[in-house]
Amino acid sequence: MWEYLIMKLIWVILLTVISASVLAEDSFPGRKLYPSVPFIELDDLYKQINDVVIIDARSKYEYETLKIKSAVSIPLALSTKRFQKRMMTIRQENPEKKLVFYCNGHKCMKSYKAAKRSISYLGLNNIFAYDAGVFEWAKKYPAESLLLGEVLVSPDKLISKSAFTEHLLPGEAFIKNANSEVTILDIRDRIERDGFYIFSGEENSISLDKREKSKLDKLIASVKKSNKTLFVYDMVGKQVRWFQYYLESKGIKKYYFMKGGADAFFDIPLNKLID
Repeated sequence: MWEYLIMKLIWVILLTVISASVLAEDSFPGRKLYPSVPFIELDDLYKQINDVVIIDARSKYEYETLKIKSAVSIPLALSTKRFQKRMMTIRQENPEKKLVFYCNGHKCMKSYKAAKRSISYLGLNNIFAYDAGVFEWAKKYPAESLLLGEVLVSPDKLISKSAFTEHLLPGEAFIKNANSEVTILDIRDRIERDGFYIFSGEENSISLDKREKSKLDKLIASVKKSNKTLFVYDMVGKQVRWFQYYLESKGIKKYYFMKGGADAFFDIPLNKLID
């Protein structure tokens, strides 16, 4: 009797451990896709924060919008030569420290790709991926996070997914409602535009590059003064997620983003665009 109960208990424990492991793989897909890259958990990173170098693998704009307070920016998108130079400098300055990459969240693979690049191609060791992402960090440790250059006073300042999606319009609706009564803003960079404009150049084309910041500020001030609704699109619908923080900081409330960005235009049947 006792032997049966003990064996049953062992099986229950084993099944619990296996289920937890499978759930972790589903929740953190990078761990399965990049098994050679070691990862670090949220609380462990916080405990070791003074003994590691935290590296943001996202774009510069995302980094400047919301980041881990002590993080340095080394975007995965850098050229191989520039990425190598930056990483080698970081390693030389911190020979014994762990180098930990992070990006947006569980399904963002930039942290793993940057770590893999550093390990496999640059031959660096003591490289880790923090895969819970910047949002989970900011929610739990707001004092160690910066939002638009300021310490995050409260996680309530973070824009929820629902607060973002309520400002999304499907491509067809976005285009049909983008008339003379609204201000249209294209935030793609010059390379992304490549001569293609959804509204035949009638939109305001201003990238998120720092060099165009004053131009952008001027346009947004004009939109606020006129009380017009702002229609914004990017390339694939991801940059607007971060641009929303800028709009809210400027007091803009009437705005919509094109779901899927400019790429979504090509998924709209032609007959739907012709009145």
